[in-house]
Amino acid sequence: MANISSLFATRLYHAPLSDHGKPVDQDELEVSCYSIAEDDEAGQAWCEAQGYPGYTSYASLTDLPWRFPVFKLVKKALDKHVKAFAADLEFDLGDKKLKLEDLWINILPEGGIHTSHIHPHSVISGTTYVAMPDGASALKLEDPRSAMMMAAPIRKKDARAELRQFVYVKPEVGDVLLWESWLRHEVPMNMSEDDRVSVSFNYRWD
Repeated sequence: MANISSLFATRLYHAPLSDHGKPVDQDELEVSCYSIAEDDEAGQAWCEAQGYPGYTSYASLTDLPWRFPVFKLVKKALDKHVKAFAADLEFDLGDKKLKLEDLWINILPEGGIHTSHIHPHSVISGTTYVAMPDGASALKLEDPRSAMMMAAPIRKKDARAELRQFVYVKPEVGDVLLWESWLRHEVPMNMSEDDRVSVSFNYRWD
């Protein structure tokens, strides 16, 4: 009798940010994101030069947890979520730890997208969601084996989640998603008239 098993699992962590640490005021977090975006002239200039839709602080501000109390709370909560995820992944960290490398704001307006990419210099990456209006795009995750499926037929539309080439995850405001940084992902076009606001981050092994 045939024995069919699953190998090489790709894990995705999904939880409310408030599961760990002090509760984060989501309204305060959203106001802070817009305040930073309005004042961050370097970030605005980078977005314009790169043709980036909306705003991101990725290339301009690297110390948000030290600038704003609400981001300090976010970091403390994320540290605990990442620790829990690392335990699930059964990482042997030795005498090192997973530490926050960078944390940045994303404000994606109507029609904005963030094309497929990975975070090659990190271990765990993720996003916590600040504003997700109706019509805002989900997170799209790609099967890491896709590049090697040169002659394979496409999967059925109702295929099990673990067999699909792409998986779409629709988070709620206040949720946090974590994945290993090699996992290719993208944000499809925001079909809402309102901004999609999130805070993304990377953790390194140090």
